[in-house]
Amino acid sequence: MYGKSLDTKEDVIKKLRTIAPQVFNEDKIDWEKLKSTFGDEINFSDERYVLNWAGKSDAFRAIQTQTTATLIPDKEESVNFENTDNIFIEGENLEVLKVLQKAYYGKIKMIYIDPPYNTGNDFIYNDKFAEKKNEYLLRSGEKDEEGLLTNENLYRKNSKESGHYHSNWLTMMYPRLFLARNLLRDDGVIFVSIDDNEVHNLRMLLNEIFGEENFVGQIVWKNKYGAGAKTKGFIEVHEYILCYSKQEILDIESKLSEDHIKDYNKNKDDKYNLRGGFVTQPLMTNSLDDRENLQYTINYKGEIIKPRKQWVWEKKRLLNAIENDEVVIKKKKDNTFSVRAKIYLKDLKGNIRKGKPLSLLNGPFNQEGTQEVERQIGGKNIFSFPKPSELIKHFYSFSINNCEDKSGLYLDFFSGSSTTAQAVLDLNKKDNGNRKFILVQLPEKTDVKSEAYKAGYETIADIGKDRIRRVIMKIENEQKEKLNFEENKHDLGFKVFKLQESNFKIWRGDNFETEQELTEQLETFVNPVKEEATEENMLFELLLKSGIYLNCRIEKIPLLRGVDSDLSEDGECYYLINETELVIALSEINEEIVMNIINTKPLKVITLDKLFEGNDQLKTNTILQMKDAGIEFKVV
Repeated sequence: MYGKSLDTKEDVIKKLRTIAPQVFNEDKIDWEKLKSTFGDEINFSDERYVLNWAGKSDAFRAIQTQTTATLIPDKEESVNFENTDNIFIEGENLEVLKVLQKAYYGKIKMIYIDPPYNTGNDFIYNDKFAEKKNEYLLRSGEKDEEGLLTNENLYRKNSKESGHYHSNWLTMMYPRLFLARNLLRDDGVIFVSIDDNEVHNLRMLLNEIFGEENFVGQIVWKNKYGAGAKTKGFIEVHEYILCYSKQEILDIESKLSEDHIKDYNKNKDDKYNLRGGFVTQPLMTNSLDDRENLQYTINYKGEIIKPRKQWVWEKKRLLNAIENDEVVIKKKKDNTFSVRAKIYLKDLKGNIRKGKPLSLLNGPFNQEGTQEVERQIGGKNIFSFPKPSELIKHFYSFSINNCEDKSGLYLDFFSGSSTTAQAVLDLNKKDNGNRKFILVQLPEKTDVKSEAYKAGYETIADIGKDRIRRVIMKIENEQKEKLNFEENKHDLGFKVFKLQESNFKIWRGDNFETEQELTEQLETFVNPVKEEATEENMLFELLLKSGIYLNCRIEKIPLLRGVDSDLSEDGECYYLINETELVIALSEINEEIVMNIINTKPLKVITLDKLFEGNDQLKTNTILQMKDAGIEFKVV
């Protein structure tokens, strides 16, 4: 209480920092960044402390450019489609991240990505933000005669000889990381793998997007054993993983490694069966500020023990711990005492304790990742440099703000061989968790001379999907081999979705050069649904664009109810979403159907305008009836 009214300026700035940390520079609002984030006139000119590069304006335009694309289901390539909440999305990840914004804004618990490292030999996305949006969509959707996306349309080699070598990479990464931040929960975190080529730029990029105050840590990961990569300087045997949070977090903890658990079990006492072994830590300190309540003596077996400066604990707590045999006291040769607290492996409930994660990881190694893929796929050299699943499991087992939640959504939008999917499935199997994954991978064509192509994988996405299927099959077989086999309660499946243009015709108001072209466009839009659109594809598009999860509960309600009625896969029906959240009608509409829908008391109803064709009275009455019932009604 300061006796003053609310400082509205500071309140607005605080809120702005939460939703748009990238517009702050050295704790001040950068007005040019603010203008570029929300406006059309984008130009970075003033000299000041700021990350800038050729093409940064294009990156902001990419963020601001909306998409009309959608995701369509592919049940044949899925596993257990109707009952799984795991998702694999095949498509260009910038567009996919935009498509996911409405439905998954603020919903993702953790993100791990392993983007191109910009080594000078790898490829980056060929984003051309200067062209018109429809031209970009047409180009990004270009396919060869087999319907596969071609590398030359979506990838380009970013050579070190290029004058915009770093700029090209930054322009690619900025919009993807910006949109990824939107998807994170308030307590969400992101992990990004990188090496020395771009770690300096990535750190500045993430500082700008997430806010420097939300930097959690930089992990040095020793990822190779043996000689490692030979360079002109040191032998490189490490990479980095940068971690940032969406908002400042209070605490982050990780599970103890197997080596740490072995250290605990070297010491045992009579509490071992409940609490496991223990390690010790000193209870005398010289490092704290002087505090009178920590400066006292204790009487132990007739000996007076006094710290050189003070104790770590208050006297009552220390005496209770000594009485409970939770302190190790030893007399040293110089007649001073060592007083150390027992730190047990498990808490009073028998749960293994967590610890602060280390900024240095010695393994798991890249060779292990390669061996994993070889075992699962059954061939060598199928995928280059896959991350070991143990690495991602390490991050995904972290608890944030003392929350040991084993559920939540985990996103990887550079998913490659689908190591993230294996990590999630294995973790759930190990600790009976309920984590769900969302993976995004471009259907990049494999080289016809590669081992992957020879093994039948036409795209990188094909490798990832097949790996998930094999991991699921392995877990299922392991469960069946158990003596007391019960039907597996874990989510062992995944839905496949593919990025495509909208099922609805998009109005292009800037494409008309003559009155005749305008007339033809107007005639086309009498029915806005494209001829090739299917009901199921339209359903999922409307769900996404209504801000509803792809994993929502969908119930098909037959239009004709009766004892002898039968609803086939393509039968006429309307869809009830999440019980009463939404109704979508795509087949037919009449007075009886309208009344049935109203009686279900949904919050919102969406239907097609073409269903009212030739019956304006029904449309008018439906609008009025929905309004009277307090139902939001939309026609597309």
